[in-house]
Amino acid sequence: MTLFELWNNYGEDAKERSVEEYKKVVENYLGRERDVYSHLLSNVEEVVEGTIAELGKRFNMNEVEFLGFVDGINTSLKNGEYDLTDFTGESAVRLEFDLKKLYWNMLDAKAEWLYGLPQWNTLLTAEEREEIKREYNKTKTVVRGKKVGRNEPCPCGSGKKYKQCCGK
Repeated sequence: MTLFELWNNYGEDAKERSVEEYKKVVENYLGRERDVYSHLLSNVEEVVEGTIAELGKRFNMNEVEFLGFVDGINTSLKNGEYDLTDFTGESAVRLEFDLKKLYWNMLDAKAEWLYGLPQWNTLLTAEEREEIKREYNKTKTVVRGKKVGRNEPCPCGSGKKYKQCCGK
């Protein structure tokens, strides 16, 4: 299996593992993920780069877990997303990220333990964080289109009245 396939099955590798054990595995990973983000946000001027294996060792993760971390930060990277499907421990990564995009993506992941890190208070002003939250919330608001009247032309383009076409 590739690292990416192993990551997609992370925590589910043991068939006899109980739900409680699975939760512990995931919580353990999330704690280490939070630690990596804390380091990155505390040292934003440092661009972290190296192989998956090297960086995993540096941040107390195995190769699969660090690939998972890269998968999580991937859409926030300035140099574009990596195609992680064929990555190995020797694959090189450069973790130079856009702060605002990263904050947005943490909101989107509903990762309060990440967007609530204290480092954000010095990196983005309260106004900037609120603006990002506002913009994020706008993308999650469903706006209904204009209601079609029964006697209006059908929006499907048939030329019939709505009540004689799609409104039946």
